[in-house]
Order: sequence, then structure tokens, then C-alpha cells
Amino acid sequence: MPDRADHVRPEGAEPKGVRRRQASEQWLFSGIYGLVLASAMVAALDATGEEAEPGADALWVLITALASSAAHGYAHVIAQRVSTDGAATTSRLRSVLAEWPLAASVLPTVGILVAAAAGWWAETTAADAALLFNTVALFGLGAWAARTAGHGWPSSFRAGGLDMLIGLVIIMANALIH
Repeated sequence: MPDRADHVRPEGAEPKGVRRRQASEQWLFSGIYGLVLASAMVAALDATGEEAEPGADALWVLITALASSAAHGYAHVIAQRVSTDGAATTSRLRSVLAEWPLAASVLPTVGILVAAAAGWWAETTAADAALLFNTVALFGLGAWAARTAGHGWPSSFRAGGLDMLIGLVIIMANALIH
């Protein structure tokens, strides 16, 4: 079969599917990071003996996630600047914006806390629900990542279970501290 121009990849271009895998890896990394961040923030903000302020807590979780995603993206920019010519490019802006899954992954926690602020349930119940949701989501992302990497179901469930341990450690620390 002769080479066709539409099948020739330009020099330096990524093979088909590589960009998709990188996007998936980025989403998984940032999503897991965001879930752990949201859990740690909820556990820290759910202080016993203090006046419940779930609306303010929701805002702090969101602000922290936005600041963390911007800082992580900007760290990539700094690393690129050091390794290349230092000129600002649109790819550097994309590095910062590529961290959106970190901020997006805290939105269920923010929603749960906003529901508590609306009086749908107590802040303590909301904090427990958010911690449980994030722990289950960590299991799901871990299992999904393993399945995407080609692992079988038993291996994927073990990987999800290990990721879920992060959430369980936060829950245990929250119980011990409070």
C-alpha cells in the first residue's frame, strides 16, 4: 500500500490516541487530587464546638480548589519557562487551564455544603456525606484508571480500594481529631 499524504504524521506530532490518553491521565490526576483536597478541607472546616457555617465552608473549598489548580498549572508554566526560551505562549495558558478537573472534582462537595447552608441537613451530616461521596469517588476513579490501563476487574477493584484508602484515612483522622 503506497504512502498517502493523509496518513503521514507531521514530524513531532503525537500518534493518534496519545493526546486523548494524556487528557485522560490529566483528568484522573487532577480529579483524584481535587477529591482528596475537598475531603481534607471538609474535615478541617468541620470543627466541633464552632458555629456551623456550611456556606462559608463551601466557598473555602471552592476557593482552595481554584487556587490549587491555578498554582499547579502555573508550576507547569514555570517548569516550561526554565526548560525552554522563556517566552509566553498559548500552550502555557493551556497548561494552567488544563487543571480544570481539580476544581470540577470539588463541586459535589461544594453542592453538599450549599445544601446544608440552605437548611436541607446539618453541617455535620453534610460533612459526613461529602467525605463518604469523595471516598466512593476515589474508589471509582482508581478502578476506572486501572480498567483504562487494561487491567482485569479484580485488579481494578484492588486499585480502586487502594485509592479509597486515602479517603478512609481522612475520615479516620477527622474522627480522631474531632
